[in-house]
Amino acid sequence: MNGTNEPRAGSAPAGRSGAPSGRVWLLLSLVVIALDQLSKAWVVRHLSFHLATRILPVLDLTLAYNTGAAFSFLAGQSGWQRWLLAALALVVALLIIGYLGRLEARRQGLLCAALALILGGALGNLIDRLRLGYVVDFISAHWHGHYFPAFNLADSSITIGAALLLIDLWRDSRRGGAPTTGQEHS
Repeated sequence: MNGTNEPRAGSAPAGRSGAPSGRVWLLLSLVVIALDQLSKAWVVRHLSFHLATRILPVLDLTLAYNTGAAFSFLAGQSGWQRWLLAALALVVALLIIGYLGRLEARRQGLLCAALALILGGALGNLIDRLRLGYVVDFISAHWHGHYFPAFNLADSSITIGAALLLIDLWRDSRRGGAPTTGQEHS
């Protein structure tokens, strides 16, 4: 024992209960990263740039490159945004990994899943940004001539994770308690 309530490096327990920490959910992040990277590799290999392939009446596969952030924010800049967005993704990833270590995997499963999905999506796009200088997007949703900006599986994972975070916050507020961090107050 190291004399504190902190687990030793490499250990799985969170809090005082000895339950596995939320870091066990990092496996979900790895699955998201793998599926995201595999889907992008397939799209780059099989689709032509900006040539739509109809999947459903409201959904196309369209290869696009995004040098900016969500909705192509900052895409028209000279290149500095690549490093800013990469640094931001890295900071967010480190904060999420640290926070997952404070959560209990089972008791706070919805929160852990949400954070793992956001982490996997952020790292999937970070890999593109560092390796290619842009993010590969390919899912194009549209309705009666109105097109939503193209996105990818990493973006979808981030969006689902954010929705799960909101559901978790709503559940906590319905129970009359503040969101939990795995650290109970005495």
